[in-house]
Amino acid sequence: MEQEKARILVVDDEKTFATLLQRILQQAGHEVQTVYCGKDAVRGCEDFSPNVVITDLKLPDMSGIDVMHQIRSRRPEMDFILITAFATVETAVQAMKEGAIDYLIKPLKDPDEIRLSVARILERQSLLAANSLWQKQLADGIPGPDILFAGMEHIQYEIRQVAQTDATVLLLGESGTGKTLIAKYIHKLSERKGPFVEINCAAMPENLIESELFGHEKGAFTGAIKTKQGKFELASQGTIFLDEIGEMATALQSKLLRVLQERAFERVGGMTTITTSARVLAATNQNLLALMREKRFREDLYYRLSVFPVTIPPLRQRPGAVEKLAPYLVQVICAKTGKKNMQLTNEQLQSLAAYSWPGNVRELHNVLERAVILGMDGLVLPHLQGREMTAGQQDVQPATLQEGLPLPLTTLDAMEKAAIQNALRSTGGHRRKTSEILGISLRTLQYKLKQYNLDQG
Repeated sequence: MEQEKARILVVDDEKTFATLLQRILQQAGHEVQTVYCGKDAVRGCEDFSPNVVITDLKLPDMSGIDVMHQIRSRRPEMDFILITAFATVETAVQAMKEGAIDYLIKPLKDPDEIRLSVARILERQSLLAANSLWQKQLADGIPGPDILFAGMEHIQYEIRQVAQTDATVLLLGESGTGKTLIAKYIHKLSERKGPFVEINCAAMPENLIESELFGHEKGAFTGAIKTKQGKFELASQGTIFLDEIGEMATALQSKLLRVLQERAFERVGGMTTITTSARVLAATNQNLLALMREKRFREDLYYRLSVFPVTIPPLRQRPGAVEKLAPYLVQVICAKTGKKNMQLTNEQLQSLAAYSWPGNVRELHNVLERAVILGMDGLVLPHLQGREMTAGQQDVQPATLQEGLPLPLTTLDAMEKAAIQNALRSTGGHRRKTSEILGISLRTLQYKLKQYNLDQG
């Protein structure tokens, strides 16, 4: 691995020794500046902005400890190496107590002493920076863009361009592709002052979703014991994310259209018009154009929502994505479950990459979570029923979807019907569990059951 390069400030009134340190460190590829007193060291830290300060313990105007204190008052993260020709156990202990990372004696026995000391500090800084970034990503729940847009870097450019605007963004793509995370990323880049507020249009009963979106007045309906703000009010100056927008009841779609057109609404049971500055993002795994033809989605609402449509490709169409995503997800899961850090082997990565992942990133996460939970000394990928992880597999094999049914199945509708039947059998007919297995909403499942004449109570 190539050694990390750094800016290093050397502070020593013995100019010959300072020049020696400068030459050794420059030969290692570092940028080095030398000063000869404590006052210049403090000033040099402001101007030069070093990664590491190497200072003599005894200087003409102050001690190396004083230099460390003065610089740390402005740059608390700064790392120090103290050097002295008057070595005692007491001074070494004091230097380390005061926060020096290393303590060396001059003359140096070998140039590698200072090179190795600097290398250890730079490695420590790199680990701390990575951990800080990692903690931040865990805190806001958004991975870095290299992970979030793995295998679809071209979309990252589009997202960065639209994030700074107020345009409505419609995220399209299969279930489990990461549309919610991308919506959060858009909000984060927008730097809007308000919060990110999410509502799943499929998870809310039709008689409650209007109240969730727009709020209600006290007494507006049975159970409305006090006035409640809706999501559009809560998202003021922020972002409201309407997930699974294709599941919204047609009666409510006209009211949403008004908000998009006029930026205004009334609470359920209210007379006062409330304005909103919330930026609207929406997502769906459904074909809205097909829903429009079936009169299940308003055409005027579609064009209001799709000011800036972005299609998120499925995982099987994202070359190299699994190799980036899988190790990251393992770290996230280990941190979440309190397990020690585990590593995927090259063979395991190849096996994961060869599979088509019909459930996309969500399915990959579930498989890895089980592997982490079951793993003791290492990750053991489970043998997954109905998931033949074989090299070169490009999509779900028909035999997997149509187990127990006559072959061949010649249409996508037939394959979809077979998948629903298998899922229903595996859950004993439990519809909500079936919808979760299939990665679709309960309303979509009910529609499909009726479509395929499977709705028998």
